[in-house]
Amino acid sequence: MLTVALYALVGLVALGVLFMFFKFFGLWFRALLSGAPVGMGRLIGMWLRHVKPGIIVDARIMLSKAGLDVNSDMLETHFLARGNVFKVSQALVAANKADIPLPFQRAAAIDLAGRDVLEAVKTSVNPKVIDCPDPGKGKNTIDAVAKDGIQLQVKARVTVRANIERLVGGATEETIIARVGEGIVTTIGSSESYKSVLENPDLISKRVLGKGLDAGTAFEILSIDIADIDVGANVGAKLQADQAEADMRRFQAEAEKRRAAAQAREQEMLALVQENRAKVVLAEAEIPLAIAEAFKKGQLGIMDYYKLTNIQADTKMRSSIGGEAPSGA
Repeated sequence: MLTVALYALVGLVALGVLFMFFKFFGLWFRALLSGAPVGMGRLIGMWLRHVKPGIIVDARIMLSKAGLDVNSDMLETHFLARGNVFKVSQALVAANKADIPLPFQRAAAIDLAGRDVLEAVKTSVNPKVIDCPDPGKGKNTIDAVAKDGIQLQVKARVTVRANIERLVGGATEETIIARVGEGIVTTIGSSESYKSVLENPDLISKRVLGKGLDAGTAFEILSIDIADIDVGANVGAKLQADQAEADMRRFQAEAEKRRAAAQAREQEMLALVQENRAKVVLAEAEIPLAIAEAFKKGQLGIMDYYKLTNIQADTKMRSSIGGEAPSGA
């Protein structure tokens, strides 16, 4: 009974080995014929480690045909690190054909950093033209104002080449566009007149290119060309007009404030006049009482009273002739 079980176990193992052999025989034989042999045990080990053997074998064949010696362990390690093995292999082949030094470790690091290593090699061989500003961001020109207040609208094209050495950790195209835009604005802003910029637009390119704008980026700037330059608005005159309008509104507000203060003072004086008139009326109302008191005490005679009456009548007449309201006795 034990012997039967042992034979059965050996048979199962043999069937498993035979199954694995036929499963990976095609890959093993293809690699062998291509001059990039990969052992059957290594293929089975890749399968057990959840690595796709087909990708590793195809990448190794490609590298071997290009004359590059990269062992399968390095390719498998990059695959396990979630890297794109096939694209890295293509980049190594392209760099080798273009005589660009690119070791596998650097290519793998560029790929793991999220950069397109194959596109970087292509850009290094065939320089890329970047529009500045980027039309995809909704802005078509770089606007800058010269010292004479005239606005200039500029379109530039920057020719760059990928720098493989600085591709890991280097700034992207957006940084190049931002730096070039800043350099153009600074150059135009320091010009005495917009005419000098229109006469020599290459001055912008030379000054901006001389600032070393590609420092710390993943690219090397080859040239900066001014594609188009147009005259915009007279910003200086507009600012002066806005300032004049603001001054006028400020002066109007101050005048309105003074007028309101004058009106308030006038109302205060009118109220004071009315108050004084009321006091006069009160004082005049006490005159008959004083006269009566004088009669009682014998301090005022009848003749004196008639004289006083004549004086009051004469005062009323003069007031009526002069157009003034009589105060009354």
